Amino acid sequence: MEYTEFGKTQLRVSRMCLGTWGIGGAGWDSYSDESRMDAIKAAVDCGINFIDTAPAYNGGRAEQYIGEVVHKLGVRKEVVLATKCGNEFINGKYVRCGAADKIMRECEESLRNLKTDYIDVYLVHWPDPNVPMEETMDALNTLKKQGKILHIGVSNFTKEQMEEAEKYCAIEAYQPQYSMVDRKWEQLIRWACAQKMGVMTYGTLGGGILTGKYRELKEYGVDDNRNRFYPYFKEPLFSKVMLLLRTMDQISEERNVPLSQIALNWTLQRPFISSCIIGAQSRDKIEENCKVFEWKLSDDEMQLLEQALKKTII
Repeated sequence: MEYTEFGKTQLRVSRMCLGTWGIGGAGWDSYSDESRMDAIKAAVDCGINFIDTAPAYNGGRAEQYIGEVVHKLGVRKEVVLATKCGNEFINGKYVRCGAADKIMRECEESLRNLKTDYIDVYLVHWPDPNVPMEETMDALNTLKKQGKILHIGVSNFTKEQMEEAEKYCAIEAYQPQYSMVDRKWEQLIRWACAQKMGVMTYGTLGGGILTGKYRELKEYGVDDNRNRFYPYFKEPLFSKVMLLLRTMDQISEERNVPLSQIALNWTLQRPFISSCIIGAQSRDKIEENCKVFEWKLSDDEMQLLEQALKKTII
């Protein structure tokens, strides 16, 4: 495992962060409770000290899994916990609300779920255009003064929204989507890094499309996140990603490594990213992903991938 300073927070985090949207169990493949909790334990065993979650991940279920495992292992002081506010999962739907009273309530619920009395990094999950930014940020300032959260961040914000938020409080962390097949926020990520924000990117494997597991176009359920959130599982992007996978297959065969490690390796070599978020619901996938730190893509391989991206995705 590799570690780095997380922006200006003075937190030292693993460069791989465990993502728990899938572990929450809504909109992804079905795994047992035991498998999901063992995946969290496997992450800790592999040296991951950074865990990302949210109350919106199946109504707090992901937070509860994390709280149970971290408490049972007795590693709370060694683990950096990031969770979110302003987005709830209600009756199978994601509902945004940045109102102060909702944020205060969400924080208390997250603290109970996580079995902790403080949250290391607290992020606004999505901006709420119906609530003044000042109200949302003032609520976070209050929670920080109370010692319930240590560092404030945002996810899925534009530059203009971050600059507006910073009128009311210091933003120390930024969480955007970023991967080989989604680089639309790269300039903003570079800007955030230059502002000394800790940058933690999600969607590193493109919802799983970059693992090579999905080679045939198929239909997914209405609530499945591969149908609802990630666009790569439909045309025209599906065929474009399949062309990219051919180049990744070539490197995979020469290196004898899985495609997931190639996608992870590519992201980890971006100097403006502190930690990349990887979701997995089983121990074997966690352990496989962590082996990415045993090797690096060469300059020639990086160039080969860039050429393939220009022909297909970019």
